[in-house]
Amino acid sequence: MQRIFHTPEGVRDIYNGECSQKRKVQEKIHRVFHQYGYEDIETPTFEYFEVFSREVGTIPSKELYKFFDREGNTLVLRPDFTPSVSRACATYFSPDKEPVSLCYTGNTFINNTSYRGHLKETTQMGVERIGDESADADAELLAMTVECLLAAGLTEFQVSVGQVDYFKSLLKEAELGAEAEERLRTLISQKNSFGVEEFVAEQKIKDSMVKAFVEIPPIFGSEEVLKKARSLTNNACALEAVARLEEIYEIMKTYGYEKYISFDFGMLSKYQYYTGIIFQAYTYGTGEPMIKGGRYNGLMKHFGKPAASIGFAIEVDNLLLALSSQKLISEKEEKPEVIEYEPQDRAQAIKEAQKLRAEGKCVALRLKKEAR
Repeated sequence: MQRIFHTPEGVRDIYNGECSQKRKVQEKIHRVFHQYGYEDIETPTFEYFEVFSREVGTIPSKELYKFFDREGNTLVLRPDFTPSVSRACATYFSPDKEPVSLCYTGNTFINNTSYRGHLKETTQMGVERIGDESADADAELLAMTVECLLAAGLTEFQVSVGQVDYFKSLLKEAELGAEAEERLRTLISQKNSFGVEEFVAEQKIKDSMVKAFVEIPPIFGSEEVLKKARSLTNNACALEAVARLEEIYEIMKTYGYEKYISFDFGMLSKYQYYTGIIFQAYTYGTGEPMIKGGRYNGLMKHFGKPAASIGFAIEVDNLLLALSSQKLISEKEEKPEVIEYEPQDRAQAIKEAQKLRAEGKCVALRLKKEAR
């Protein structure tokens, strides 16, 4: 029975100063969402299994928390907000007529291994821009990413931007099988240049393709790497993907946030629904990205309303860890003013507390210990 005093593996309690600091950071980020004109949406904590199925391109089924309702339907605790918000958008909005801008806050649940202390329940805040295929929308979300991190208190961070279409275009040209594609995706994501070289050498593809795949992992850095990516291929779709990044970077200069942007052509997400740009935000003090996002132009068709879309999710727990490790978050909890009173002084104490609360102060009423 002793285990009732402990939480299960992969989840934890958040209390005292940490809880209040988390709320404050969330409020600052939420303000940025609203300043950009995004409207709040809440989706259910659990959905039908089909919303997160393999066809949608979300995480593997074995990492989902699944259970059954009384009618025998398979339900899933949401592992990711994007499919949920996309389903809701297809149900209640018309993104084909006017772009839809939505923002959310809530917890996600992934039944992963607790390797390196990964939590199975985490808090996410994010936005989805649905029905807008423009580079302007891509740049807007990158600008929001920067502003959210600045609002939270970070000053030193980098937003690394990749292009899924670049990799997919080369894959299509190489005509590799599904198993080979997945293996190559994994090696490139791991920045394993030697592994990539060894693997593609075994495949029946032309030498120029071998060179392109081998060169992808080290293509990361500032604006100059875009020229390197161009030089590796004559594939029209891949070159179009690079041109898109160049356009986005020019727009970021207008925002004045280009110094926060870098490029990484080896960045490939485990979420298969991403189609265009993909990005992650990092800082020192945490090895995991604080923000993940990207374009998912094919996802909405699964819910009956095809629409180009882009979004990002802030891993609030990772962000708080970064703020704490960089000493950018106050460890002190703001304590309320305490008014202690005897039973005969109750009326006076209540009136005094109400007066102070009306002035915006935090006041706790406490009956003196000997009178309790």
